[in-house]
Amino acid sequence: MEKITFCIPSKSNLRYLKTCIPSIRENASRNDHEIIIFVDSDEDGTVEWLEQVKDEYNLKYFVNPNLGESLFGIGKAYDYCVDQSTTNIFMIFHADMMLGKDADLKAFQHLKPQTVVCATRVEPPLHPNNGEKILLDFGMYPEEFKKDEFNQYVEEHLDDDKTTNGIFAPWMMYKEDFIAIGGHDPILHSCREDSDVFNRMQLAGYKFIQPWNSLVYHLTGRGAGSFDGDPERHAKWKADMDRSTLEFIRKWGSNVQHTALMEPIVSPKYNIAYVVKNCPGQLLYTLEPWCDRIYIEVEDIVDIYIDREQENTSFDLSKRVFTLSNNTPEWENDIVIEFDATQLNQQNFQLLTQMPSIIKDSGEVGEFEIDIFKIIINHLEEYQNNLIKL
Repeated sequence: MEKITFCIPSKSNLRYLKTCIPSIRENASRNDHEIIIFVDSDEDGTVEWLEQVKDEYNLKYFVNPNLGESLFGIGKAYDYCVDQSTTNIFMIFHADMMLGKDADLKAFQHLKPQTVVCATRVEPPLHPNNGEKILLDFGMYPEEFKKDEFNQYVEEHLDDDKTTNGIFAPWMMYKEDFIAIGGHDPILHSCREDSDVFNRMQLAGYKFIQPWNSLVYHLTGRGAGSFDGDPERHAKWKADMDRSTLEFIRKWGSNVQHTALMEPIVSPKYNIAYVVKNCPGQLLYTLEPWCDRIYIEVEDIVDIYIDREQENTSFDLSKRVFTLSNNTPEWENDIVIEFDATQLNQQNFQLLTQMPSIIKDSGEVGEFEIDIFKIIINHLEEYQNNLIKL
């Protein structure tokens, strides 16, 4: 196979890198693949260790220039690794993953231009399986990794010929195809960056292939801090995930969607305004991300919301949140959804979040009502393809 680059961001992931990096050198089909680590934070001696072993493992590492002050973010870190790579092909890899024998080769055998190939994850039974991965316990933490047992399992499945069309890390593609869509979106700072780039790949017509004889062992969110047993680290991850999820919704007009086998589902992106009567301030936090503009009646609530929330988003809230008396939404938005907030409940809020698909099915300009919502369709243009390239 061609030489490739493994791109691995690290946020104080020393305990995971100590198992991850040796697995690549022991099990990859070539021993000269590039390994590039981007150290985004170091509270555990990661840089010191990488300096000690860089020659032994033939790796390169780069350090956040603002180390200890601010994070690059995972998408930006991945893109930095890709930019520094000298190969035509790269593989996105997590610090809490261990490469199975010839996983690189088995993935490469399916790689073509405008194709993204992901390895199949073997994970401990911590999370539900919809058929997109293999649940087997070869250890919950890197210190407990049952390497010999995992290696034996991989050997037994190297000749499997099953493929599906999902996409999840680790994934491999041509560097020029990645650059063609602009890489990761930095507004998804620490989470949801993968779902965003997968949506854009899907819209660009890239094909996803998951071979089931290309295997990695994945410790399921340990490296990111979502399930590593550290309450403070988990709280930071949760805050990052909540913020990035709202940014994703603001951008795409819907939440992350995919099939059971992890193929992206992209809803149509319309230009939608909410016109909301009797909207309390707290509800504005829930509603605003789901539309392009929201109009409410109380100017003070608008001002307070923008002042408090602007620092949490890359979107200009002064162009998204308005006082109803000052604007006529029908003139500025393709679709207007009117409702009274006093009638909103959990059930019809879920209906509101599904509105792009409902509008898609309606298929015509005009007015109609569903539940508490009056929907005015002035124009039915879809904008999701505008999001493919950054």
